[in-house]
Amino acid sequence: MDRLSLKDMCPPGRQALVCFFLSALVFTLSFFSGSVLGFSSELWALTYWGPALYFCLFNFILRYCYKGFMYEVSIRSAFLGATFSMGVFLSTFENGWRAFGLYAMILSMFHFSEFMSVALTNPRTLSVDSFILNHSIQYGLAAVASWIEWAIEYYFFPNMKTYFWISFVGVVMCITGELLRKSAMFTAKTNFNHTVQYVKRPDHQLVTHGVYSLCRHPSYVGWFYWSIGTQITLLNPICLIIYTLASWTFFRERVYAEELTLLTFFGPQYQDYQQKVGTGLPYIAGYIPENTSQEVKDEHWSY
Repeated sequence: MDRLSLKDMCPPGRQALVCFFLSALVFTLSFFSGSVLGFSSELWALTYWGPALYFCLFNFILRYCYKGFMYEVSIRSAFLGATFSMGVFLSTFENGWRAFGLYAMILSMFHFSEFMSVALTNPRTLSVDSFILNHSIQYGLAAVASWIEWAIEYYFFPNMKTYFWISFVGVVMCITGELLRKSAMFTAKTNFNHTVQYVKRPDHQLVTHGVYSLCRHPSYVGWFYWSIGTQITLLNPICLIIYTLASWTFFRERVYAEELTLLTFFGPQYQDYQQKVGTGLPYIAGYIPENTSQEVKDEHWSY
């Protein structure tokens, strides 16, 4: 098995890493300046207006130094680093903002780690879409809906957002889901892709070891529970129900389409894998071919 090393990472991956951590450091210093130096009118401005000015400066420098793909990677990484540091700052509050801070940390790290995982395991497919920030219109609307619910409930029922032990349960769910998804990406390596593949590559192999021996779709399982965990973290009861139903529906359709393709690619090999390992998603069986005789199956899968 090839060892993955940061030293061997592709240039965009290294650039993303530098921009993320540099941005996170600068913004953390800005957010916590008042706590360290004491609050004053000048430091209040530094804490709450400084980050916006710093990000504008970041954007100007990055725009001047880089063009095209490298700029797009740099500015997204810097934005996610700033969001993470904002989450760290908000998580120190004793009111409902703590829940939103934990959520901001989880959300930013998820999108940044998606890009970094692709950079380490399958750099030939790396693009700005690897951040999956623009995953879909539905994904964006779902995120905004969760922010709106949190804001409304925090404004009218502030005590509702102070059950921090429930938030921490959500954080644990998100971390567990994140680890499962990333384990799937690092196990599958070049066989993993963010989009369903309809044409089999010559080097495409069926992965059944590691986390894939536990469930057929560990990346989807991880994302499913991560999405639910975000709403538990935010203490959003309405979006918790909506996210659960929407995620379940999405992955039911996604798994069905993907397994139909995998059966076309790998035939009896994948069918045998289906019989031994479940999808990992509740009440989602995937695409199960109709029972036929062995002779018919051999004829159907011959190519």
